[in-house]
Amino acid sequence: MSFSSEVKEEMNRLANLSNKEVVKYELLGYLASNHIVVEKNEIRFTTENEYNINRFGKLISNLGYTDYNINMIGKKYCIICKKIELAEISYQENKIYITIKDEIKGKELLEKAFIRGAFLGGGSMNNPTLNYHLQLLFSLEENKKIASDILESYGIYFKTLQRKNDFVLYTKDGDEISKFLAFINANSSVLRFEEIRVYRDVRNNVNRKVNCETANLNKTVNAAMKQIEDIQFLMKNNILDKLSKPLQEIARLRIENPEASLTELGQMLSSPIGKSGVNHRLQALQEKAEQLKNK
Repeated sequence: MSFSSEVKEEMNRLANLSNKEVVKYELLGYLASNHIVVEKNEIRFTTENEYNINRFGKLISNLGYTDYNINMIGKKYCIICKKIELAEISYQENKIYITIKDEIKGKELLEKAFIRGAFLGGGSMNNPTLNYHLQLLFSLEENKKIASDILESYGIYFKTLQRKNDFVLYTKDGDEISKFLAFINANSSVLRFEEIRVYRDVRNNVNRKVNCETANLNKTVNAAMKQIEDIQFLMKNNILDKLSKPLQEIARLRIENPEASLTELGQMLSSPIGKSGVNHRLQALQEKAEQLKNK
């Protein structure tokens, strides 16, 4: 089951159908979505998610619209019922326009119900283990603005775009998704989402650290190989034996310990020195090799 379906399954289990106003506003959210089609005196809601169709049936039954049919069209569920007549609904050119009265502003239960219905009706969410993406699809820009205004009033910010005939609210921000799930009372899904976020953050941090350490290791290995190459060049041309004892000693240790760090080489010397001192001696060997190569 997808993460999106898990959220909708949780929404379907909400036991809040005794409040008629909450039921009505959740249904209005459904009707604002892009999955509603108006034909003559009927409306049709189609979805691939069984939890969506079950919840929609419960909502309209609760409001007295019990005369409906549910059919399968391919792999999709389709529920057909008579036009729903509510004061907040108007039908124009086979579109449903939603009007939310000013007096419900700030009534959190009703505003949450509307957004919950919009998500159930036309929302989806990617698997957060792969990427963060949540979107709500609306048939009309006016309906999308209702949802956007409600979300922003609670500090939840989505971006907008138009995709063919759909008007979209979406976010790819993990914090906004978490706040949205909490807002629609998907409490179990919030916990699951946050668990996945923590896992992803830890994994990404580990990957960054490993990549950084790998890069540093590669850099160290490449530098050591170049040092050994220069030392071997000096040996081949009988130059190394003519250099100072400290340079000969560090050259011998580098040849014998190609994987050692500069700090480790410094501790191996008869008179130990620090990293910078070792680096200075190896650079001196490199300069000698370069001078000889240039000649």
